[in-house]
Amino acid sequence: MKYVDLHCDTLTKSFDEKLGIKDGGLQINLNKLKKSGCAAQCFAVFTEGEGADSRFGRYAEYFRSCMRKFGRDIKPVTNYSDLKYCLDGGGTGVILTVENLGFIKSADEIDGLYSLGVRMASLVWNFENALACPNLLFEDGMPLFDKRESRGLTPLGREVIERLDDKGIIVDISHLSDGGAEEILDGRKIPLVASHSNCAAVCNWPRNLTDSLIKKIADCGGVVGVNFCKDFLGEGDTFERVLDHIIHLIKVGGGDIIAFGSDFDGIPECEKLEGCEKMPELLNFLESRGVKGETLEKLAYKNFARVFKEVCS
Repeated sequence: MKYVDLHCDTLTKSFDEKLGIKDGGLQINLNKLKKSGCAAQCFAVFTEGEGADSRFGRYAEYFRSCMRKFGRDIKPVTNYSDLKYCLDGGGTGVILTVENLGFIKSADEIDGLYSLGVRMASLVWNFENALACPNLLFEDGMPLFDKRESRGLTPLGREVIERLDDKGIIVDISHLSDGGAEEILDGRKIPLVASHSNCAAVCNWPRNLTDSLIKKIADCGGVVGVNFCKDFLGEGDTFERVLDHIIHLIKVGGGDIIAFGSDFDGIPECEKLEGCEKMPELLNFLESRGVKGETLEKLAYKNFARVFKEVCS
């Protein structure tokens, strides 16, 4: 079955470690995506710290160079017609996203990101920036895994969210504090995503979403991409734990909220899901355990396609 994956760190890892994006030894590469039946893969540009703006430029140019070099193997997706072409079997789509907009100094810069083809973006990673706070708290340099962050967005963060919505770039609340997510979701009508987040009720981890947030994401028509990181899944069989989070998302938010957000090349390899080549096995397992028919199609691609059509058409 075809599928869409909402998040991976393959682009930055390929560039940083000089590993070929077509056939290199990554959890995702273009050859693996094609064989796995991937209709579209979101490729995140991740930057953090001093000099992040210049590094973003280098990653974006690397993305463009890959598009030029491997144009026969992949199709850049910037609108719904592009995505539909890929879903209809026209090739493997690639969607450019940004993880951590902390390098943004003005909401006007969002226009430039749109022109580069960015169609999804998150405000923050694991450290506070000029836009927002993450949900991971630190004390004396050590993460506090039993705490959650209640602070919301900064004034600039609010301006950036408004501009993302105006431009037609999907807002991604993965990594964002509970306070920031609640602020964005309060009365929201435009769908957003948590591109690579799981359920706190299934695995109590600050990066996972509370049931309250899951309900509000569902209320605005958004989706949650289930993350394959063992820290977020919890102990046990990987496939079983993925199923647990999917079932809980459906229970709390309904069948229109579920999606995949692997986090491949940003997480250690785990048994059964070492890379995207194992996605057909995961899909077969889920079908065998009752996630089938329309529900499986919604999980695999339909839910995200609906959000993409509404926001990015």
